[in-house]
Amino acid sequence: MSWIPFKIGQPKKQIVSKTVERDFEREYEKLQKLEDQTKKLHKDMKKSTEADTAMSRSAVKISSDLLSNPLCEQDQAFLESMTAVDTAMRRMDAFNHEKVNQIQKTVIDPLKKFSSVFPSLNMAVKRREQALQDYKRLQSKVEKYEEKEKTGPIMVKLHQAREELRPVREDFEAKNKQLLEEMPRFYHSRIDYFQPSFEALIRAQVVYYTEMCKIFGELTDQIDQSGLTDEQRERENEAKLNELRALSIVADD
Repeated sequence: MSWIPFKIGQPKKQIVSKTVERDFEREYEKLQKLEDQTKKLHKDMKKSTEADTAMSRSAVKISSDLLSNPLCEQDQAFLESMTAVDTAMRRMDAFNHEKVNQIQKTVIDPLKKFSSVFPSLNMAVKRREQALQDYKRLQSKVEKYEEKEKTGPIMVKLHQAREELRPVREDFEAKNKQLLEEMPRFYHSRIDYFQPSFEALIRAQVVYYTEMCKIFGELTDQIDQSGLTDEQRERENEAKLNELRALSIVADD
C-alpha cells in the first residue's frame, strides 16, 4: 500500500470549496496538456528541419557523384544534363537552407522559449500546494484547541495557533487567487503567441516550394528535350535493359 502524504491532521473545516478545487484542477490540467503538446511540436519541428537538411544534402551529393561519372567525359549531352541537375540541386539546397533558418528563428526558437515558462508555472503550483498543506495543518491545530476545555493555558495556545494560522491562510489565498486568475490568461495567450509563428512557417514553405517549382521547371526544359511521357520512358528503358540482358556476359547460365 502506497504512503499518502498529509493524511494526518486533516481539518474538519473545508479549506477550499469543491468548486474552486475543480476549477483549479481543470485549468492546471489544460496547461499540462499544453506543455506536453508544445514539447512534442518543438521536437517534431526539429526532426522535420533535420530531415529537410539531410534530404537536400543527399540530393547535392547524388548530383555531384553523377557529374563526376566517367560517362560525362565521353558524352557531351550527358555532361550538360548532369551539370544542369547539379546546378538545380545546389540552388535547391541554398533555398532549403534559407527555409530551415527561417523556421528555426520564427517557429522552433519561439516554441523553446514558450516551453521554458512551464517550470516556473509548475513550481508556483507546488508552492500553492505546500501553502495549502500548511494551511490545513494549522487549521487542524486550531480546531484541536477549540474542542478542548477552555482553560487559561488552552486559550493562550488557541490564540497562538490562530495567530500562526492567519498569515499562512492569507499566503495560500493569495497564491490560489493569483493562479486561478493567471492560468486561464496564460492558456489563452497561446493563440496570440503562436499565430505569427505558424504564419511565418506557411510563408517559408510557400516561398520554398514556389522557388522549387521554378527550379525544376527550368531543369525540365533543359534536360527533357524529347518530350516523352513517363510511360514511353519506362518502355524505352525496359527495351534498353532487355538489350543488356541479351549480352552473353550477363546471360543466365
